[in-house]
Amino acid sequence: MSALCENTGADVTQVSYAVGKDSRIGPKFLNASVGFGGSCFQKDILNLVYICECNGLPEVAEYWRQVIKINDYQKSRFVNRIVSSMFNTVSNKKIAVLGFAFKKDTGDTRETPAIDVCKGLLGDKCPPSSPTTVKQVSVVWDAYSASKDAHGLCILTEWDEFKTLDFQKIYETCRSLLCLRRKECCRCREVAADRGSSFYSIGKPLDAWLKDMPAVA
Repeated sequence: MSALCENTGADVTQVSYAVGKDSRIGPKFLNASVGFGGSCFQKDILNLVYICECNGLPEVAEYWRQVIKINDYQKSRFVNRIVSSMFNTVSNKKIAVLGFAFKKDTGDTRETPAIDVCKGLLGDKCPPSSPTTVKQVSVVWDAYSASKDAHGLCILTEWDEFKTLDFQKIYETCRSLLCLRRKECCRCREVAADRGSSFYSIGKPLDAWLKDMPAVA
């Protein structure tokens, strides 16, 4: 739905609000994101695929397999938005990633979407286990240190502390692209506009120049 909203100029938060008004569904777990993660969800879906196949239900198995595929598509789409917005390359550019856990208030990074996003930004030519790739990644404990001299900023986990960051201070060194995951960080759009920088939020209407950029490779 977030991809459809971006292509049509709709706002995914309005869609989730409308869907959530149905008492049979509710408003929880309807926020658009880079993709779902965690150790259980994907494993449980794949188990369901296996059970369906073992019981002679290939069509049902394929339906659930598509859930995994669309989740992978969402992560790839996010990476391609970043790359295409930075003149089709992130080579020799610093991208700050804020939040690596699959959700806030946990240190669990198993199957987190941030892994695939970082792999996508590093590129296929540098396998995750290679010394070259390791040298390209550094870990810090402070958002301001992470964003210093960065060309782009990606918020991949909706930690509460990111809502109160001084983005004016961050933008003194972070330029070119700001990618957000959650609507709670929308204050960044105002700062980005004031500094003439680019802004992309999943499921939100795209900036005019970004509409023609490919979201898939």
